Amino acid sequence: MHYVNSKSILSAKNGMNLYRGCSHGCIYCDSRSKCYNMTHDFEDIEIKENGVELLKKALISKREKCMIGTGSMTDPYIPLESKLKNIRKSLELIERYGFGFTCITKSNLILRDLDLLKKINDKTKAVVQMTITTYDEELCKKIEPNVCSTKERVEVLKTLNKHNIPTIVWLSPILPFINDTEENINGILDQCIESNVKGIICFGMGLTLREGNREYFYKQLDKKFPGLKEKYIKTYGNSYGLISPNNQKLMKIFKKRCRENNILSNTNEIFNYLHEFPKDKNTTQTTLL
Repeated sequence: MHYVNSKSILSAKNGMNLYRGCSHGCIYCDSRSKCYNMTHDFEDIEIKENGVELLKKALISKREKCMIGTGSMTDPYIPLESKLKNIRKSLELIERYGFGFTCITKSNLILRDLDLLKKINDKTKAVVQMTITTYDEELCKKIEPNVCSTKERVEVLKTLNKHNIPTIVWLSPILPFINDTEENINGILDQCIESNVKGIICFGMGLTLREGNREYFYKQLDKKFPGLKEKYIKTYGNSYGLISPNNQKLMKIFKKRCRENNILSNTNEIFNYLHEFPKDKNTTQTTLL
């Protein structure tokens, strides 16, 4: 790991990344792509040393309350967070100043901060987004080796549901010839239904590859799925979007089961929900410290 000082912490859409890089080891990670201009090794986590301080200043200066998001580029609950607690410190600020919060993660470390998530959700809104790609525990270990299993993620969803904290699942990516089966999709949907998730984000059954993450993905295929790289190259060449041959059939299953179980599946509706700050909720006035 290494430290840097940053000039700002919130994006135009109020997203933040206190860390850059990740140690989860997911074989398909788009954040490895060269277009993001990461100048250090992906596993050498970059820590924004002044990130929490910048967040405090940003929250104090904002004229209107909003949802603060994290996790779009780096999972906020990487193992380093258990020691550094920068996300927890950020949640304390978000709760103190009356903002909402949402994050994308694969880690059950988020339950460490359940107390703060509950406080934020009681006051404004907290939404946890959890990525699930396979219900097969052994396959999960192969494609997402250094983070908690699907079973543990589902337990997180169930725990959050018990505490009335809404959840969204990212059904993405679905890797052609690996997890693009009816059994897998139905298995994940069963878990989502049991966990009473509010919505499921799915852009289609497939994944994206571009310079940087393509090379890493193919290297991992050679290690874990010998011979499959050649099938990918033959089928897709250097395409950016790799759509599963089963896409149409699997999307029908996905949409039908979401509709039958009152789970949001329209991505625009879900993103609107994630960004919508509950102005009609009785918020507690906070004192600027």
